[in-house]
Amino acid sequence: MVRGVRPDEPSADNPVSPMQFPASEWSRLAPTPGSREHELGQRVTKRHRKLLKTGPVLRPLSNSSSSLLSSSSLSDTKPKSWNRLSRIQEARRKLMKEVCAKYRSNISRTVTPHHVSRIYVEDRFKLLYCEVPKAGCSNWKRVLMVLAGVASSTSDIGHDAVHYGNHLKRLDSFDRQGIARRLDTYTKVLFVREPMERLVSAFRDKFESPNSYYHPVFGKPIISKYRVNASKSALRTGSGVTFQEFIRYLLDVHRPVGMDIHWEPVSQLCSPCLLDYDFIGKFETMEEDANFLLRRTGAPRNLTFPTFKDRNPKAARTSTHITQHYFTQLNASDRQRAYDFYYMDYLMFNYSKPFKDLY
Repeated sequence: MVRGVRPDEPSADNPVSPMQFPASEWSRLAPTPGSREHELGQRVTKRHRKLLKTGPVLRPLSNSSSSLLSSSSLSDTKPKSWNRLSRIQEARRKLMKEVCAKYRSNISRTVTPHHVSRIYVEDRFKLLYCEVPKAGCSNWKRVLMVLAGVASSTSDIGHDAVHYGNHLKRLDSFDRQGIARRLDTYTKVLFVREPMERLVSAFRDKFESPNSYYHPVFGKPIISKYRVNASKSALRTGSGVTFQEFIRYLLDVHRPVGMDIHWEPVSQLCSPCLLDYDFIGKFETMEEDANFLLRRTGAPRNLTFPTFKDRNPKAARTSTHITQHYFTQLNASDRQRAYDFYYMDYLMFNYSKPFKDLY
């Protein structure tokens, strides 16, 4: 059974409780080493989890530069919620750093264009946003387009303009100096989501709705490898992939087709152990977190984060209940392996175990 997501509450499954952290300044710590190439090769085991829970924390040293979102800039004229939200941000960043320091302490600090290939750049307000699909990324792109002056309102920007209009720059399009300067001086933003809900959301979007890319590119090889006595029609179109077949593909070390950003773990997709994000928002508290960030970065006061659903607007959003329904189709072993696949995301971003039978 899926348990309710409690993004910022302490629990037995969370090694660091946000309530333990004082409300001090959001200091920018030195980047913790980490590389995506290393992360892609990692397989989290029961022994790794034991080491993570019992091993010493290697704390990175802080440098002299202060965060662009320092809580010291708060004043009595600002909303009372800002102090609370500032403390939440401090807790999230501290937990992420401690997990990175404990688990990724021997990794190179070198940032390559590959590490920043999913990061969008907004130069006017000096924002770097790492795109995490199924965690509000379409609406975040709309916000960035308004900030850049491409549109006057998020409601004016359609799906195709968001995803195919090439209105936003990616960080890997700049030279090495341009990348380094922006990483050092811009506010780096990351929004995450409960990993199993994000996974189910991606499956529903890409395989349960008509899709001219994912059905032939992913569906055909998945059906070909994992379905016994597949029909000629299914092999020809790639339509009708089941959730069990999708999970078998995801957990297969010899996948018939590669990884995709819609279900790649955030700990790999955005390289948080290497890039030292200044702001960590959550899908579960998206509106509050996003609008807090916009106000703190000086965005126009009439710009707020949009709440409309980008694709399949009539379909219900993937919830804990819907996620539970999909995962009851799997046996206990596959649920455990799926949790292991996303374990670093669960640990790094303080999400509770989604099923009671997990170890």
